[in-house]
Amino acid sequence: MIDHLSTYATDYMATKLFYEAVFAPLGYSVQAEFVAEWNQDFPTQRMCAFGVGGKPTYWIIETKEKFTPRHIAFSATSRGLVDEFFKQAMGNGGKDNGKPGLRPMYHEHYYGAFAIDPDGNNVEAVCHVSE
Repeated sequence: MIDHLSTYATDYMATKLFYEAVFAPLGYSVQAEFVAEWNQDFPTQRMCAFGVGGKPTYWIIETKEKFTPRHIAFSATSRGLVDEFFKQAMGNGGKDNGKPGLRPMYHEHYYGAFAIDPDGNNVEAVCHVSE
């Protein structure tokens, strides 16, 4: 259903570095990065997109204004990768918003970890299979 989505960063470099670290274990990396020179109000605005195989999927867009935080969950193929996502988040400017573990209220095998990114977004890695 979703082709791509974006979030905003008031501290672009901190946010970019955070996502480079947490996405590495999940196999996602920077697929595009540029400056929005066409933006007359903010011609130095930076943005980058993470994904796989040349497909930009998750965009980080620099902003000067605060915004409403979001919740976004990223797929992990194993519980170990959820654990690594959380470890990287905690070591790269994230705040604990739910340690890795089962969340049976969602379903029997729901294994997730939650972190607050440098801009206040609640990000999650989740695995839906038993191990």
